[in-house]
Amino acid sequence: MDQPLLCNMKKRLVVGMSGASGAILAIQLLEIMKQQHDWETHLVISKGAEMTIAQETDYSLPQVQQLADVTYDIEDFGGSIASGTFRTEGMIILPCSMKTVAGIASGYSDNLMLRAADVTLKERRTLVLVARESPLSSIHLRNMLTVTEAGAYIMPPVAPYYSGIHNLDELHLQIIGKLLDRFGIELSGYRRWCK
Repeated sequence: MDQPLLCNMKKRLVVGMSGASGAILAIQLLEIMKQQHDWETHLVISKGAEMTIAQETDYSLPQVQQLADVTYDIEDFGGSIASGTFRTEGMIILPCSMKTVAGIASGYSDNLMLRAADVTLKERRTLVLVARESPLSSIHLRNMLTVTEAGAYIMPPVAPYYSGIHNLDELHLQIIGKLLDRFGIELSGYRRWCK
């Protein structure tokens, strides 16, 4: 009997970037994941995120895409991450706009990022949404409750003041460390609370 072909044995993390503020966090996440040799990243970027990258960072779109192992066009509904049979450990949407939260909450998968998030939930995989908005309306809160009840984690990029942060790079490291903790990735320099 023929043996089935084995797929790449690396763990896969899907990373979505939507059009909220905070593109640098996703870029730093991708840079950190490059050092995780047993993981690969699959990146999808919204049109809004493309604008945010240009407005908030010194990175070009191709530079950000090169940080990922695999990139997808937002309109590529045939991309691997659109299928539940494509095994991943889960997905982080960083930053996650309220429009993206609303799409996930309503099951309105009209692009590859929303479809990948929908697949992540239906397959009971880890979905982390780094929601960026303030103040939050009751609509935002209802949508976040809906996705939480469906199994997602809402993890706004909140400053952990107890960790003794001194600058933005340290703040970003603490936020990213907390996100990666959901996937069992121990980040060097991430400070846990200990008394």
